[in-house]
Amino acid sequence: MTTQAFFVPNVSLMGAGCFNSLPERVRMLGGSKPLVVADKGMTSLGYTARLTELLGSEGIPSVVYDDTVPNPTDDNVAEGLAVYLEQGCDMLISLGGGSAHDCCKGIGLVASSGGSIHDYEGVDQAKAPLPPYIAVNTTAGTASEMTRFTIITNTANHVKMAIVDWRVTPDVAINDPELMIDMPPALTAATGMDALTHAVEAYVSTAATPITDACALQAIRLIGQYLRKAVARGDDMVARDKMAYAEYLAGMAFNNASLGYVHAMAHQLGGFYNLPHGVCNALLLPHVCRVNMIAATERFADIADALGEVTEGLSERDAALLAIDSIETLGYDVGIPRTLSELGVKEDDIETMVANAQKDVCRLTNPRTLKDAEVAAIYRAAL
Repeated sequence: MTTQAFFVPNVSLMGAGCFNSLPERVRMLGGSKPLVVADKGMTSLGYTARLTELLGSEGIPSVVYDDTVPNPTDDNVAEGLAVYLEQGCDMLISLGGGSAHDCCKGIGLVASSGGSIHDYEGVDQAKAPLPPYIAVNTTAGTASEMTRFTIITNTANHVKMAIVDWRVTPDVAINDPELMIDMPPALTAATGMDALTHAVEAYVSTAATPITDACALQAIRLIGQYLRKAVARGDDMVARDKMAYAEYLAGMAFNNASLGYVHAMAHQLGGFYNLPHGVCNALLLPHVCRVNMIAATERFADIADALGEVTEGLSERDAALLAIDSIETLGYDVGIPRTLSELGVKEDDIETMVANAQKDVCRLTNPRTLKDAEVAAIYRAAL
C-alpha cells in the first residue's frame, strides 16, 4: 500500500466575525511585526486598513506590501521579500484571494530558505519552515489560504511555476464570509467555478482517497446549491457562508489528491495572457472532463448526483455525460465566457502552451494520460 499524507493548516477559523480574532492568533504564533501581503484592490476597498487598524488596536505594528498583481510574479516575490527584510518583519499575513496568498507563500519560502523563488518549483523543495503565517481569505475559490500549493509566474518565459510544498501550508486560515460580501458577481462566479474545478479534479484524480472523496463530493453539492445564489445576491450571507465552506472543502480535496489537466492547461493561459485563473478553469473544465470521462465514468456519474441531477434510470455513461452538461450549464448561468477566443487566446500559441502544460506537475494525477495532440485538441475545442 502507498502511504497517503493529508495536509491542512494547524487552525482554520470559519464563520461570520472570525476575522476579529486575528490579533489573538498573531500573539499565539509569537509574531511582533507582520508583513501584510495584499493587492491594490484590497487597499482601495478599505480591507487592508481594516486589518492593520485591527492589529494596531491591540498594539501590534505591521508593514504592508500591496503591489501583488493577479497571477503574481517572481518580481512580486522579490519586492515583497525586500520589504519583509528591510522592515525587520517576523511573520506573514496574506489578505485577499489566491494572488495575495501565493505571493505571500513565495515571500515566506525565500525568506526562510534563501535563493530565489525559481529554486522551489516542483514538490517539497523548501529547506526550512516558513515564518509564522496567517492567511485571511476574501474569496471563495482558490483555497490557497489552506493549501500547500503556490503558483508564481516566471516573468522571463511567462510560464506559471507550480510549487507544491507542505511547508507553505499556512499556520492559520481565516475564512470570514463577511469579508466576501463585496466580491462582484463576475469574481464570485469565477472563484466559485475555480472551487468546482478543484473538487472535480480531486474526485477523479489518481491520488484520490476516501477522505478527499468525501471533501470533494460535499464541495460539489454545496457549489451546485449555492453558487448561483451568491452570484445573484452578494449579500446573501447563507450563500456566502456555504460557498466559503465549499471552497475550503474543495481545497482539502485537491491539497491532498492534487489536480489534473484543467489546471495544467489553465496555468499556461494565465502565464501567457494574464487571464483570470478561475475563468480559465471554468472554461476548460467541461472540455477536459469529456476527454477524461472514459477513465472515470462511474466517478463522473457520482458528480452528476452531487450536482443534484436526476440520474435514476440512466446508464452510468449517460449519467456521466449529464454531469459534464451540468457543469457547463452552471458556468453559463453564472456568466462565464463560452470560448477562449473571447479572452484573446490565439491558435498560434497552442503549441507552446501544450509543451508547457506537459511539464506542469498538476497533470501527473489526471485520470487519463494525454499526448501532445490530445492536449492541443482540447485547447482548440475551447477556442
